[in-house]
Amino acid sequence: MPAMADLATATTPRRPAGWADRLLAPLDPVAAVLVVMGVLLLYVPTYWDLLYGFWSGQSQGHEPLVVMICAWLLWRKREDVARLDQPGAPRSTALVLGFGLLMYVFGRTQQFVRLELISQVFVLAAIPLYYRGWAGVRQIWFPLFFLMFVVPLPYAAVMAITSPLKSAVSVVATTAMSALGYPIGRSGVVITIGQYQLLVAEACAGLQTMFTLEAMGLLYTNLMAYRSAVRSVILAVMVVPVAFCANVVRVIILVLITYHLGDEVGQGFVHGFAGMVLFAVALVFIMGFDRLLGAVLPERFAK
Repeated sequence: MPAMADLATATTPRRPAGWADRLLAPLDPVAAVLVVMGVLLLYVPTYWDLLYGFWSGQSQGHEPLVVMICAWLLWRKREDVARLDQPGAPRSTALVLGFGLLMYVFGRTQQFVRLELISQVFVLAAIPLYYRGWAGVRQIWFPLFFLMFVVPLPYAAVMAITSPLKSAVSVVATTAMSALGYPIGRSGVVITIGQYQLLVAEACAGLQTMFTLEAMGLLYTNLMAYRSAVRSVILAVMVVPVAFCANVVRVIILVLITYHLGDEVGQGFVHGFAGMVLFAVALVFIMGFDRLLGAVLPERFAK
C-alpha cells in the first residue's frame, strides 16, 4: 500500500506554471511590497508638486494619463517578461539604481523637477534588470521611453519654438478661411473675424500640444507593432506635420464658432471641447496616413 501511494504521488501531473508563477518565482512577496512602496514614496510627492504644487505651472494635465498608459503597457508585457529564462544582473542593477537615486536626490534637493522625473526611468528599469537582466529591460523599453513624456519641456525652448508655430498656424487658418469667403484678417497671432478678435495662444498651437500629439503618435505606432522599421519611422516622423494640421483645424473650429455663435460660446465649454477634437482629428490623420503607407509602400516595408 505505501508503495502504491508513493507511485500515485509521483505520477500526479503538476499544474502548469502560469505567467504569474514564472514572473514571481524569484521574487519574495515581502520584497515586492517593499519595492512598490519605495517607488510610491519617491514619486508620489514629485507628481503632487508637478500637478498641484510648486511646479504646477509647467504641468500640461496629461501626466496622469501618460502614467496610466505606461502602467497598461507594462501589464501587456507581463507574459513576455515572465517567459524570459535569463539570470538577473545585480551589479548592473546597483549601478543603474544608484545613478537613478542620485539623480532623484539632486533634483529633489535642488528643486529640479525634470531630473526627478527622468530618474524614475532608471529606478524602474532596475527592477526587471535585477530579476531578468538586460533582456527584461529590452522587453519594456517602450513603456520606459514613453514615461519621458511626463517631463516638462524647458521653458526657453517652448517660447523659442512656440512663437513661429503660432504664426504659421494663424497664417494657414486665415488663408483657408479667406478662401472660403469669410471676412477674416490677421495681425501677428491675433485673428480678426467680423467684430471679434481671437488670440492664437500657446495652448492652441504651442510646442506642448505638439509634444502631446507626438506621444499619441508614437503610442499608435507601438501598438500597431509593425515589423518594418521603415514604416514605423515614417509614421513617427509624420506625427509632426499631422499635429500641425490638427492644430490648424482646431483654430478654424474656434474661429467659426466665435463668428457664428458669439465670443461667449467660443471661449466657454466649446473651447475645451475643441481640444478634444484636436486629438480626435490627429488620430484620424495618423490612421489615414498609415493606411496610405500600407497601400504605397513595397510589401517588404509595409508590414
